[in-house]
Amino acid sequence: MAAIWHGGTFPIEAFNEFAKGCLNGHLGMEILEAGDDWIRARMPVDERTKQPFGLLHGGASVALAETLASQGAFATLDPHKKAAVGMEINANHLRPVTGGWVYGEARPEAMGRTTQVWTIRITNEQGKLVCLSRCTMAIVDQKRE
Repeated sequence: MAAIWHGGTFPIEAFNEFAKGCLNGHLGMEILEAGDDWIRARMPVDERTKQPFGLLHGGASVALAETLASQGAFATLDPHKKAAVGMEINANHLRPVTGGWVYGEARPEAMGRTTQVWTIRITNEQGKLVCLSRCTMAIVDQKRE
């Protein structure tokens, strides 16, 4: 199978560096690895990502899921011509997490000209499913100023 990434490989270091000053960086997200058609990241379960009762906040899981889908979709496009923006996301929160790390893995289900659909599986350190999400990305023309 040929890689789906524009340019042939997923730019892990560039995406991690670019994300340091935004939500991804503030929540401690880090892309770890990528294959031909998937990317994997981690996020800490700590004071930044927990809700008041000490559990991983569902919104933090959704933020990780949308980050993976957004970065994955964008990396399949010519960045001078197209961009990917979130259109819809859903998430099923299946298991609580109180500390450590969660890991998200994203794979495309459909890659059309105007939309992409990604499935994101978030697991705990033991590999147990914490959240299952699907995110639809709109593929739009890159704005030129």
